Amino acid sequence: MKQLFHFFAPCPRGLEGVLAQELAALKAENVAATDGGVSFSGSMLTMMQANLHSRIASRILWKLAEKPYRSEDDIFRMARDLEWPELFTVDNTIKVNVTAVKSPLRSPEFVGLKVKDGICDRFRLKTGSRPSVDTREPDMRIHAFLTDRMATLYLDTSGEALFKRGYRLEAGEAPLRENLAAGILALTGWQPGQALYDPMCGSGTFLIEAAMIARKIAPGLRRSFAFQQFRMHGDESWQKLRGEAKASENCDTFAIHGSDVSSTALAHAQENLETAGIADTVGLKQLNVLDAKPVAESGIWLCNPPYGVRLDEKEKLAAFYPQWGDVLKQRFAGWRAYFFTGDLDLAKKIGLKASKRTVLFNGALECRLFEYELRAGSMRGDKN
Repeated sequence: MKQLFHFFAPCPRGLEGVLAQELAALKAENVAATDGGVSFSGSMLTMMQANLHSRIASRILWKLAEKPYRSEDDIFRMARDLEWPELFTVDNTIKVNVTAVKSPLRSPEFVGLKVKDGICDRFRLKTGSRPSVDTREPDMRIHAFLTDRMATLYLDTSGEALFKRGYRLEAGEAPLRENLAAGILALTGWQPGQALYDPMCGSGTFLIEAAMIARKIAPGLRRSFAFQQFRMHGDESWQKLRGEAKASENCDTFAIHGSDVSSTALAHAQENLETAGIADTVGLKQLNVLDAKPVAESGIWLCNPPYGVRLDEKEKLAAFYPQWGDVLKQRFAGWRAYFFTGDLDLAKKIGLKASKRTVLFNGALECRLFEYELRAGSMRGDKN
């Protein structure tokens, strides 16, 4: 029987369901969504596949130990008793992150020091020396998660967060993280072959993620991972996975379009598309959203409109919302429109009846994904 390991994939809150579906499609076992992520089991090959192919996960964490605790010393002993030198070498730098939910311990920073001390003590015992700490670009990230009674230690198999695909040269203002954009695309139900239009595309994150899905480009293909430095890493298996992923790509054409009123934003989007190697898959145009026209008889309108922080910004945007509603009603019958926004007043002012509202978080900011099914005739009525 193959050996099963236990993993946890954190993700932006609100995307747990679509991440669970994605991991199940990658043949992960015992997939279970919970608040903030998805737990699953599998082989080391499963872990590598998740890192290579997951568009929605933020990281893939390998669960090493879980025990009840009462004090920092309990957590120190838990860390000290793990055979860290069998996982990575003393030459690898480390960093410890601590997340606590309802923990009775007052200082997560002190807990982090205890975990670090436990790791270093184990290395001293086995090798006579200890690994160095690097808080900026460590080789190995260790994550401690504390509830009111249980402590769990994870080894990060990803390294840099998985949303760092390697294609973003220009971000523009307040860019969406790539895995949040991919998760939102999954929530809309968009599929390659359907038209997709982002009329406020900014640096192009929605468009690039959609093009990568359509072209079957693995999101992790152009980057490295922490697991490549694990002692048990089998590079032959990894290179075979990468080769299979590369061979499955296609060069088909798709109806993926974006526009923006800003020439600077479009220049950023174009640079990012070229870096991703998919500039020929997406059509870009400089256009005011009020002049937007459908690129097909039906499709998905998806955008992340700006939302104001100051009062004058909010008042200016509020004047636009009814105009956006008019554009959708008059020109986009047969489409489904999605607005991802931190401005919860949008649904009240756009003048259309939202068919669905999904709560999502962009970092700590609570947002909504509003869905509008656009039909010929009146769609006004419920304005909240």
